[in-house]
Amino acid sequence: MGGPSAEREVSLSTGRECAAALRGEGYEVIEVDAGPDLAARLSEISPDVVFNALHGPYGEDGCVQGMLEWLKIPYTHSGVLASALAMDKEKTKEIYRAEGLPVVDSKLVAREEAAARHVMAPPYVVKPYNEGSSVGVYIVNEGANTPPLLSADMPDVVMVEAFVPGRELTTSVMGLGQGDPGALCVTDILTDGWYDYEAKYAAGGSRHVCPADIPEEITQACLDYATRAHRVLGCRGVSRTDFRWDEARGLDGLILLETNTQPGMTPTSLTPEQAQACGMSFGQLCRWLVEDASCNR
Repeated sequence: MGGPSAEREVSLSTGRECAAALRGEGYEVIEVDAGPDLAARLSEISPDVVFNALHGPYGEDGCVQGMLEWLKIPYTHSGVLASALAMDKEKTKEIYRAEGLPVVDSKLVAREEAAARHVMAPPYVVKPYNEGSSVGVYIVNEGANTPPLLSADMPDVVMVEAFVPGRELTTSVMGLGQGDPGALCVTDILTDGWYDYEAKYAAGGSRHVCPADIPEEITQACLDYATRAHRVLGCRGVSRTDFRWDEARGLDGLILLETNTQPGMTPTSLTPEQAQACGMSFGQLCRWLVEDASCNR
């Protein structure tokens, strides 16, 4: 838990919640704030399983997964390749397209270029191509005269993506093996503005309708698309795929944004809510992840 990424605080919250739930399920749990000595700490502890509650770079981009493979310690969630692919939003889109999944146009450009001129006709979004939790997302509205004023902590290369109006939908997938729960349900995320970092994690920042009150055709499409995304990226454990849906366009208005291989598991998080809606307690969800853990993921 924790770690050095911009999502450190969310990871600490996820770690605390999961540790408490796992203790409630009868496991012995040691909480480790991931630092430069992580490999040494894990070698000293010699755990049966690592529950990966890290978010962002190092934790969900294949780095810690590679270290755990080297140490031969079974771990939860996705492996090296799936984590690295899903963390890179442009690579993810290439894989979506090859699978026939709907996405919008986007490009990778230098931060200086995105800040100097419109590299795409507004409306569009500028965001890091390898961060999660809506960290560093800028919306350029239609008719905007100038490009966004990007903060200095934005990466050297950013993604510029066509803006899709409509609703925020999301679907979690738990494994795809025999007996696994698979795709859970669809949540409709209601906010007063953009579903940004604050809306995701602050109490009252967003309202979740779970299961979503949407047409059955859209529900089934979300379940299908999330399952296919999980499979084609090679995800393991639990993943969550996010959508935008322009309801005025029906099924044609549904597009995939990204797949999260380390969904947040905090009091306001979406995946635990979906598991609960499907009859699985938070403790049972954490237990499933531990029992699913392995190497060679």
